[in-house]
Amino acid sequence: MRNTKLGNLLVATSFMVLLSGCGTNKEKTDEAGQKGTDNEQTFSVVAKQEIPSIDASVTNDVVGWGVLKNTSEGLFRADKEGKLTPAGAAEPPKVSEDGLTYTFKLRKEAVWSNGEPVVANDYVYGWQRTVEPKTASEVAYLFESIKNYQAIMDGKVPAKELGVKAINDHELQVTLESPVPYIESLLSLPPFFPQNEKTITESGEKYASSSDDMVYNGPFVLSDFEGAGTDTKWSYVKNDHYWDQENVTMNKINFDVVKEDATALNLFQDGQTDDIVVTGELAQQMVEDPAFFSQEMSNATYVEYNQTKKEFQNENVRKAISYALDRQTLVDQVLGDGSIAATGLVPKNMSFNPETEADFVKDSGNHLKYDPEKAKEYWDKAKSELGIETLKINLLSSDADSAKKVVEYMQGAIQGTLKGVTVDVSSVPLSVRLERGNKGEFDMILVGWGAEYDDPSVFLELFASDNINNSGKYNNKEFDKYLKASATTNASDPKARWSDLIDAENVLMDTMGVCPVYQKAEAHLRNPKIKGILPSGPEYDYKWTFIE
Repeated sequence: MRNTKLGNLLVATSFMVLLSGCGTNKEKTDEAGQKGTDNEQTFSVVAKQEIPSIDASVTNDVVGWGVLKNTSEGLFRADKEGKLTPAGAAEPPKVSEDGLTYTFKLRKEAVWSNGEPVVANDYVYGWQRTVEPKTASEVAYLFESIKNYQAIMDGKVPAKELGVKAINDHELQVTLESPVPYIESLLSLPPFFPQNEKTITESGEKYASSSDDMVYNGPFVLSDFEGAGTDTKWSYVKNDHYWDQENVTMNKINFDVVKEDATALNLFQDGQTDDIVVTGELAQQMVEDPAFFSQEMSNATYVEYNQTKKEFQNENVRKAISYALDRQTLVDQVLGDGSIAATGLVPKNMSFNPETEADFVKDSGNHLKYDPEKAKEYWDKAKSELGIETLKINLLSSDADSAKKVVEYMQGAIQGTLKGVTVDVSSVPLSVRLERGNKGEFDMILVGWGAEYDDPSVFLELFASDNINNSGKYNNKEFDKYLKASATTNASDPKARWSDLIDAENVLMDTMGVCPVYQKAEAHLRNPKIKGILPSGPEYDYKWTFIE
């Protein structure tokens, strides 16, 4: 269950400074003596990237998921304390004795932003649309625990055979292949949100291309969004049709894409925006500012090797590059935002041994060390095996300031350690990086992935040989065996399942199938009067936000 992160609200300092970006605030007291606010409840946020997509069946990035989590919702949502509670569902589900069948009563007062009721068929349609092979969804793998998912992927049965059905307009039944310990967290994610078939059919190819070509069932509606991957401004506006609108305080939240940290800082200090992310020297310079805070996140940043190319099929090449990276120097001197040097793929403080409560990171061990001499040894072995003396590598990343700093550091570290290796850096908009990654148009690619639920599988399953997000095409039968056992044979045995996941990471790291770099922390400067912003995986939920 996703309790660890969601239970930790972002904490900002209580220093009372009101920047001009926030709505004016006049405090009042009601008859019961409760303090309230009489203000516009509006503020501005700097985003680091454009929105690549807002289609729940295909969106697979932190920006798009952040939009969907604020403008839509599924069966469960976090309350203001961070605890998952029924949202689209009216109450907790009835569960069969074998833990495979869940029956949900849906909230009758839930409606779309066009006034139409949200019904069980909206869930059925959305889920089937996502797993339909023609959709080519990168998030369809999240449905692998739902009955008949694999048969659909194999073309043996149509998508309508997925284990979800509408008993009536307000009763939904979900059938699993095997028990899932984190099922409520899974069903709170955007791919499991309902979708309005009428809107999608009428919009055709225009669906989700702008804020007007969507309908919403969440706390906010998206406004002023005119183009996926290109628009640099958009807003969340309070949804007057939302079933729980009485608990939504914010009237409007404005977003502007600013990729340069220095520009964002100027906007913040001038009072033109209220929330920015800072990294590197700026983060170190602003650490004493009353508006500064750093939030540790269950988010892994790693490099994938394109293992369709013979150079990166060579294990010694992959190990040489990993040993050449001084991860501690990177997080301390390059990022400076509280990020943590990776010791494996799975982040720390996220998942814990069901018997001993030891952190996964402790049980798995430190797989990643900085050792220039070992790096050179592995490079010498690789050269001998491949019959080469030089290697030219293109390292792909997004064009956010932090990503550019990381790949520039890696470029210097690799070239400075491995004689004969040349690294060219390509920093492109996120939508382009995602597209090139999906097409395998890279040698090495810097990727960030955040945990949407607190289970090691959320990271490890990315490198299963059949996972669509396995852009580097890592393929290891032993790794697949352990991962499959954790999801099937040992799904109901916490001890055995934990052991499977530990073994899976050990195989992945022993072969350096992927090169973890750091666990992300996000350093912010945020107007201290803005309260109640809830971390929701690597995104933020503004349902409970208010201006003090």
